[in-house]
Amino acid sequence: MATINPYINYNGNCEEAFLFYQSVFGGDFEYMGRYKDMPSEEPMAEEEANMIMHISLRISKETVLMGSDTHEAFGPPCELGTNISISVNTDSEQEAETLFTGLSASGQINMPLGKTFWGAYFGMLTDKFGISWMVNYDYEEKDK
Repeated sequence: MATINPYINYNGNCEEAFLFYQSVFGGDFEYMGRYKDMPSEEPMAEEEANMIMHISLRISKETVLMGSDTHEAFGPPCELGTNISISVNTDSEQEAETLFTGLSASGQINMPLGKTFWGAYFGMLTDKFGISWMVNYDYEEKDK
């Protein structure tokens, strides 16, 4: 079966964002490469050279959160959009609470975490980096 792993582009604050996500989810960085690690014949400003070319944070056996800083050599700067959210499904209400609280720190809660009519414990937020998240725990029949 195919897996889908979110890949987020940033405008120079990718490392800060991923250190934040690591503090929320735990896990280890499987890779962190900077633009200066990439072979290039063109000189690069130190600030650009230290930007993240690629980073991956293992969150679970199946899920890896990945990202990079955009670089003008690869197209125009990215603009964070509101047309996508990263959905996180948890194993318990407590895990949902922990992740929601962590991700929403210095961000904006769009829908408080709570029980829904469709049988889930669910909330939506935008983190301090402008990324939209949905946190969800599906109740089993015995939990309702």
